[in-house]
Amino acid sequence: MTTKTETNKLVMNSFVEFINTASKKLSEELISPNAVFFVPGQAEPMKGPAGYLSIIGMIRSGFPDIQWSLKDMVVENDKVAARFIMIGTHQGTFNGIPPTGKPINVQAMNFYRLSSGKIVEEYGQPDFLALLQQIGAVPTI
Repeated sequence: MTTKTETNKLVMNSFVEFINTASKKLSEELISPNAVFFVPGQAEPMKGPAGYLSIIGMIRSGFPDIQWSLKDMVVENDKVAARFIMIGTHQGTFNGIPPTGKPINVQAMNFYRLSSGKIVEEYGQPDFLALLQQIGAVPTI
């Protein structure tokens, strides 16, 4: 018998495949239709599988080759804390910043809540300051 912790770890590992491929099929398997995703800088959360695909699309518009790797994960009951590294190249306009061709290597700390083997909530905290510094939009301190 699989424990909730083991199930949630499996979901998160599949989630990495989803965010790296933007697979609609995986989005529907892993994300509850009622899920909410709190995105920095946006007043209203994104919702459901389509909302998460929109988030990925927004990032891929500026970094079409972006890939995420899950570096650390802490699972407790229905909650998961995850540390990701995002690697890509600034090849398209991102947040109004024209492409620079510069590579990024940015950390993100995200917090999830899962229910019945699906993601129902995410608070995403990518290091946007580091991202903006790496593409030259903000000076390095």
